[in-house]
Amino acid sequence: MRGAHASAKIAASLIASALLLTACGGGAKDKSANGPGAQPVAGGSTLDSTWPLTGLPVTGDGSAAQKHPVMVLKMDNTYSSSPQLGLGAADMVVEELVEGGLTRLAAFFYSTIPGNVGPVRSMRASDIGIVSPVGGVMVTSGAAPVTIRLISHAGIKYFAEGAKGFYRDSARSAPYNLFTDMSQTVTLIKQGEKRPNDYLPWGAEKDLPSGHPAKTIAATFSGGHTTNWTYNGKGYVNENTYAASGDEFPADTVLVLRVQVGDAGYLDPAGNPVPETKLEGTGPAMLFHGGRVVRGTWSKKGLDSQITLSTKAGNLDVPAGHTWIELVPAASGNVSFAK
Repeated sequence: MRGAHASAKIAASLIASALLLTACGGGAKDKSANGPGAQPVAGGSTLDSTWPLTGLPVTGDGSAAQKHPVMVLKMDNTYSSSPQLGLGAADMVVEELVEGGLTRLAAFFYSTIPGNVGPVRSMRASDIGIVSPVGGVMVTSGAAPVTIRLISHAGIKYFAEGAKGFYRDSARSAPYNLFTDMSQTVTLIKQGEKRPNDYLPWGAEKDLPSGHPAKTIAATFSGGHTTNWTYNGKGYVNENTYAASGDEFPADTVLVLRVQVGDAGYLDPAGNPVPETKLEGTGPAMLFHGGRVVRGTWSKKGLDSQITLSTKAGNLDVPAGHTWIELVPAASGNVSFAK
């Protein structure tokens, strides 16, 4: 599996111990005396020394094989959601287009399970391609009946209002007042220890192509919403975030994927057509890291497949760390950057 080999490269560059990785069903492997023992991974490889959503090494005697799956919470991303809670504990965030030209966040939690997170909003059919590659469980306020049928048919489990951990904040207005205590909700899942596949092809920062200077980013979605980023010398700051102060997502990388967007086939309560992002196939990619941008191509064979990245020179790996993924419509969106 390509993700496992990419993770092996970053583990070797960030920690002194080395692991020899092999696919299950074949050869033997050596274990570092200082590293955690290998655990079975979804998909059949053995790698538990790095986290699947960041590529970062597991510290101490810990293991990336957990007794809970990846938890993916759908979060409102409008002014009414302010302040958002829990983004600072997320491993990864995906921003996707919803109706009315607005966006919604899919916040991924695995290495750390926080307490209060939200506001929690509804699912979309777009989430199938976003969540499936790591077998994620969704945390949501619900969805339209057609969306629930599609999500269920895709084999995605979800928890909605009424499940353990969910509550309404009386100081906020509905529908922006639904939250969950994720530490409670995660207890609803019972499974043996296992590690999901890597979400992205992780690698070392030193191996990233030099690219071009890019200190500011503007990712514009259909309908005019723009997410603005500035590189501050350490990471990327979301200039128009709604996150609570001190609880912002710590973006090391901003990965922009230009995607096809279709019609989900129904209207929202306000009468707006609901878009559906097609996170499969291929399209242009822009990887922003360290104040620079590398252009390439993303590819995903199916909704449940992993994302791969490449340039004309070959495979492109994402430096290990916290990544914010922007799913910008290819036809009606725009991405600009400046030195």
